[in-house]
Amino acid sequence: MDDIRRVRPEVEGFEAYTPGLTIDEIKARYGLDSVIKMASNENPLGTSPVVRQVLCDKAGLAFRYAQAGTPRLAAAIGAHHGLPAGRVVVGNGSDEIIDLLVRVKARPGHDNIIAFKPCFAMYKIQARLCGVEFRQAPLGPGFSFDPDALLALADDDTAICFVTTPDNPSGYAPPVAMLERLARELPPQCLLVLDEAYMDFVECEREHSLLPRLEEFPNVAVLRTFSKLYGLAGLRLGYGLLPEWLADYCLRVKPPFSVNILAEEAGLAALRDGDFIRATREAVLRGREYLARELGALGCRVWPSQANFFIMDLPGGAALDAGGVFEALLARGIILRPLASYGMAASLRVSVGNAQENAALVRALAEVLA
Repeated sequence: MDDIRRVRPEVEGFEAYTPGLTIDEIKARYGLDSVIKMASNENPLGTSPVVRQVLCDKAGLAFRYAQAGTPRLAAAIGAHHGLPAGRVVVGNGSDEIIDLLVRVKARPGHDNIIAFKPCFAMYKIQARLCGVEFRQAPLGPGFSFDPDALLALADDDTAICFVTTPDNPSGYAPPVAMLERLARELPPQCLLVLDEAYMDFVECEREHSLLPRLEEFPNVAVLRTFSKLYGLAGLRLGYGLLPEWLADYCLRVKPPFSVNILAEEAGLAALRDGDFIRATREAVLRGREYLARELGALGCRVWPSQANFFIMDLPGGAALDAGGVFEALLARGIILRPLASYGMAASLRVSVGNAQENAALVRALAEVLA
C-alpha cells in the first residue's frame, strides 16, 4: 500500500486550490435574489452576443475532436498582432502556456526562475512541480518594479524571468523602457516572459508593451488571454507569442486537443467582434475612473491602475478591517477580493463592473463604512 502511494516529493507540499463560495451559495446563505461579482477580473459586459450565437451554431460539433495545434486560431491571432502563425501557441488558458514554457525551457534540479513578489501563483507552482528553483524580488514603493533587484537574482542558470504587466493585484504597468532594459541585461540564456493578461486595458499600449516591437527582442515572449477583454474566462483560452524555435518545441510536447473545438470557434468569433471589444474597453476605463472618484470620496485610497481592477485601502478610521468589510459587502450581495494572502489586511481588490454594478458597490460600501 505504501509503495503505490509514493509520489514525487515536489507534490507533497502542495495544497488544492480552495474556491470561494459560488453565487448560488451566497444567495442561499444570505437570502439574496441577486449577487454582483467584482472579484475575479472578468468582463463587465459578459460574453459577446456574436460569440454566444457562434457557440449556439457550432454546438453540434461538440462530438468532434479539435484540430491538433489549433492552427486556424493561431493564424488569426498572428494576423491580429501582425506576426507569423509560427510564433503563436494557443493553450487551455495562458496557464497552459506557462506550464509549457517551464517544462520546455527550465532544467529540473539545475535552473532557476525569477519573478517579483507577489506574483501570479502559477509561476511558483509550475517551478516547484518541475523541480526548478524559484527566486523572487520584492516590489518597490507603490507596487513599482525594481529592475535592479530582479537582475540581481539572475545568473548563468536563470532560464525564465516572469514579469506581469499590468501587475496583479496592483494594476501597475511599468514603462516600456524598463522592459527593454530587462530584455537587454538579463543573461543571454534567459527568456523574458511578459504576462500581459490585462494589457488590453492600459491607456497607451506602446508605452507599456514590447509586443508591437517583438521582432527587436529575440529573447522575449508575450502571453495574452481571451479571459478578460474578450469575455471567455469560462472557456479557458490563452496564447503565447513566442520565438519560432520555442513555439516549435512547445507544440511538440503540448497535448494536441487541450483547446476544445468550441473554445476555438469562440476565439475566432471574438477576434472579429470589434464592437464588443471597444465597448468593453470603454466600460472598463469609464468604470475605473468613476470608482476611483466615488470610493475616494468615501475616504478610501484607490491605487492607480492600468488594469480592469485596482487595490482599495479602507479609511484608516474604519471600524471594520478589510475582512469585516468583505463579509459585510458579501451579505449585501457584492463579492470583492480580500488581499490578506498578499500581506495587505487593510486592502481589497475591486474588479471594475458595469455601470449598475459600480454604483451598487459605492452605495453598499457607504452603508458599511457608516
